[in-house]
Amino acid sequence: MFDKCRMKIEKNTIVSLRYKLTDAQNNVIEEPDSPMVYLHGGYEGTFPKIETLLDGQDVGYEATIQLEPNEAFGEYDPELLKIEPRTRFPEPLEVGMQFEGVPDAEDDAAADDADDEPLIYTVTDVADNQVVLDGNHPLAGMALRFWVQVEDVRAATDDEIENRHPEGGESFSFGMPNDDGDDDEEFPGGVLGSNDAGPHTLH
Repeated sequence: MFDKCRMKIEKNTIVSLRYKLTDAQNNVIEEPDSPMVYLHGGYEGTFPKIETLLDGQDVGYEATIQLEPNEAFGEYDPELLKIEPRTRFPEPLEVGMQFEGVPDAEDDAAADDADDEPLIYTVTDVADNQVVLDGNHPLAGMALRFWVQVEDVRAATDDEIENRHPEGGESFSFGMPNDDGDDDEEFPGGVLGSNDAGPHTLH
């Protein structure tokens, strides 16, 4: 029988990880109360540089690592800033709301992200007749610092490997967009999660 306290982090292990995310000036961006859980080994559960750091480590390991923009959420792309007529949006409309796809821009997004998730736009400003939308991740262009501490390591099940995520953990992946926001009530519209209802789709 495996002793989970001695199991090393390697491909196809499930890792429970406590973390704190700050910017380069050590301003706290996110520090969840509960650990995040991900499938280790190139399944896009976290950033490659984080996986490299954790490879071969075990329970109790902790470290701080800095990720440059190209290692995290990418450089800021000004071409993803859009201005749209307010009449195309539902009411009430507030800064921070997210929309999946933008009218007249969906073809461009599809060309750029044909094999990826649909582009999510965040409302950054609302005027009388216009809405400013930003398709960049809120942390794009930022250097980020992660403090991480390994809380648990166990072998992944066959189902978890086949599904490419921990059982019950598909809604919360470390530092990555998640597929449903059911477990993100404490971060409505937050930087690493999504709001409860998920982004709206514009037609």
